[in-house]
Parts: sequence; C-alpha cells; structure tokens
Amino acid sequence: MSAQSRLGRRLIQLYAGLALYGGSSALLVEAGLGLEPWNVLHQGLAELTGLTIGVVSIFVGAAVLLLWIPLRQRPGLGTVSNVFVVGIAMDGTLAAMPEAHTPAVRILLLLAGILLNGVATGLYIAARFGPGPRDGLMTGLHQRTGRSIRLMRTAVEIAVVATGFALGGTIGIGTVLYAVSIGPLAQLFLRMFDIPSASDSSTVVATGQPRRAILRR
Repeated sequence: MSAQSRLGRRLIQLYAGLALYGGSSALLVEAGLGLEPWNVLHQGLAELTGLTIGVVSIFVGAAVLLLWIPLRQRPGLGTVSNVFVVGIAMDGTLAAMPEAHTPAVRILLLLAGILLNGVATGLYIAARFGPGPRDGLMTGLHQRTGRSIRLMRTAVEIAVVATGFALGGTIGIGTVLYAVSIGPLAQLFLRMFDIPSASDSSTVVATGQPRRAILRR
C-alpha cells in the first residue's frame, strides 16, 4: 500500500469512526437503559444547562483537552477531531431518530449502540491519529503519577459517573453491559481495522499512546 493510499484510508477510518461513535452513543441515549460513563456526565450537564448532549460533549472534550497541557500530552488530528465530530454526530442522530417506546426496541437500540461503539472505537484508534481527549487524560495521569492505567481510568470514570448521575444522567443495565463488553469488542475491531505502520511518520499523528492501554477498562 502506497503512503498516499494509506493516508487516505486512515483519514476515512478516523472520521467514519468518530461519526459512528457519536451515532452509536445516540442510540444508547435513545434506549434510555444506561449510558457509557462520560455520557452519563454529558447528559447530566445537558439537563442542568439546557444544552444538547452533543454540545455539552464538545465543551467537556475541549475542557479535558486543556488538561493535557500540564500533563504534557501531545494531541493529534484525531484528538482535536474527536472533540467536535462525536458531539455533532450525536446530536444529528438524535434529531433524526424517532422516539423509542417499546421495551423490545429499546433493548435493540442498546445492543446495537454497544456493538457499533466497539466498531467505532476500533476504527478511529486503528487510524493512528492520536487518542481521544478523555483517553489521553487517562494515559497522561498514568505517566505523571506512575499509577496503573486501569486505576486511573477507574478512578476518573467513577468520579464522572457519580457526578453525572447526581446531575440527572442515566445509569442502568446498559452502563454495566457497556463496561464489561466494550473492551473486548474494541480489541476485536481494532485488530480487524488495523493499518500497517509506514516507515515514515506523519506530522499529524500523535504517537506514544499505547492502544492496548487506551482500550483497557
């Protein structure tokens, strides 16, 4: 594969993955059976402020990205794109979807949302344009404190979920199911969409973020 075609494929994977991530998160919101940790916070803040959950996601992502400065993390194209594309795709999907009323439809939305979220995570991480702002926060804390990735992720996500729930975010069976399944799903699709590294490095890639560490739950 030539360098040009490799870059083209990586860009397609990046933006397809980010858009799908936002769309799959919207399915979880519409299911109403529990959200992934950060969207519990986003939904709670949306309830508090009256903003859409996608707009809140953008603001939170930008705020988290600012925390990279003291952590000496280096963002990539994927990091910055993540802040905007996911929130826009989430709001767009929610606006286009009819409301789900029956339990069967809500369960289908939940399962589809989790599966597609795993696909999306594999797509955008395999593109190698840098981690999302929230993932980079975890790895940055790991590097600065010497604590394990698992501990940092657990501590941050517990704080995020607790705050979001206190503000009105949705916790339920979907939150638990997401927590236990997203790691294996993302690893599966990461292998499926992996792109062999080129010998030359792109100027828009943020390297040094271990994909295995990002995916650990």
